[in-house]
Parts: sequence; C-alpha cells; structure tokens
Amino acid sequence: MLPSQEASKIYHDNYMRNSRAIGVLWAIFTICFAIINVVVFIQPYWIGDSVNTPQAGYFGLFHYCVGSGAPSRELSCQGTFSDFSSIPSGAFKAASFFVLLSMVLILSCIACFALFFFCNTATVYKTCAWMQLLCAVCLVLGCMIFPDGWDAEVVRDMCGEETGKYTLGNCSVRWAYILAIIGILDALILSFLAFVLGNRQNDLLLDEVKADNKGSILSAGGNFRKVENSAILHDRSHKGI
Repeated sequence: MLPSQEASKIYHDNYMRNSRAIGVLWAIFTICFAIINVVVFIQPYWIGDSVNTPQAGYFGLFHYCVGSGAPSRELSCQGTFSDFSSIPSGAFKAASFFVLLSMVLILSCIACFALFFFCNTATVYKTCAWMQLLCAVCLVLGCMIFPDGWDAEVVRDMCGEETGKYTLGNCSVRWAYILAIIGILDALILSFLAFVLGNRQNDLLLDEVKADNKGSILSAGGNFRKVENSAILHDRSHKGI
C-alpha cells in the first residue's frame, strides 16, 4: 500500500471516530433539550408574584394559580390546554400553540434517529437540523407572544394596575420563562451542529467516491501496462530477439 493511501486511511478512520463521537453528543443534547421543552410547556412558572403583589400566584402558558387575597393566601388553580376557553388571554393561547408545536418537532426529531439505520446519514442529519431550527423559531414566537397577554384582567389583579402588555408590574419572571429562552439558544446550536455533521458526511462520501475512482484508474493503468509488456515480449519472441 502506498504511503499516501495509508495516510488517507488513517485520516478517514480518525475522522469517522470523531464524527461518531460528536454525533452521539449531539443526540444526547437533543434528548436533553426535548426534556427541557416538555418541562417548559407543562410547568406554570413563567411569571409569578412578588412581595409587592396584591395577590399570590403564578402563570404558565395555559395553567395558572391565583390567590383570593385572604391572609391565608390560598391559591385557586384553573386552565387546561384541552379547554382553550379556560386560558385567560388570546396571546397565552397562541404562545401555548407555538411551544406545543416546538415540543412536537423536537420529539419527532428524536423519532428520526431510527432513520440512521435505514437512510443516508447526511440526509438524516439535515432533516433533524431543519426540525430543530423550526423548533427554535416556534419557541421564539412563543416567548415573544406570551408577554402580549399580560394585560389580561386576571393577570392585572395579581400583578397590580401598572401591569400591561410587555409590562409586568409588580410580578416577576419565573424560571420556566428563562428556561424557554435558554432552550432557544440550545435549539439553534444543535441545528447548526447537525448541519455541519450533515455537510461533513457529504464531503466524506465524495472523498470515498474519488478514492474509488482513482483506484479504478490506477488498476486499469496497471492492467494496460501488463498487457502492453506482454505484447512487447510476444513480439520479440516472434522475431527471434
């Protein structure tokens, strides 16, 4: 084997090993992001009360709990995603829809992992990349639309009269909203990494095709030289040289 061929084989083996390792990490972080997305959608801790609010309580995308104002600060919880009429604001309904769509997309992306066993690896990576990018877009829309519903009456009762669209009054942002913003960055990074892995797989496939073609040409050239030398020897023996 030629030294250049040996170097090419070593490079190919190292590249494949590193590519698989990065792909495994990408898959693990995709699963972690899916868990974050589900938690963000379910948990009702997007905004909540503070020490200055007239009532205790907290709000999520569709579920919320608000106190009665009594000293016991007992909370009354309402709102389910299956009953849109129980969601206090149209903006909350739209935000719930987009975050749900992002959750469906990322779960579908995980389901696409099974395609690695049947389809071209580069195609699967790029399909997942587009799904993760759309997931990030849906989360962005959800996070941007949600504050538009802060002027709902039930929110104003809890957060104070100064509360309005994109103005939270005496309430504060809770951890689920922050986690959703972190999820946007996570989805964008995962999408970029999937695009890179997909393009690298295409480049690797092209290199393998070129190497095979080069080997075929060299083999054909060697066979041609053998035939040519055989013909020369036959011609010399025929002339008695």
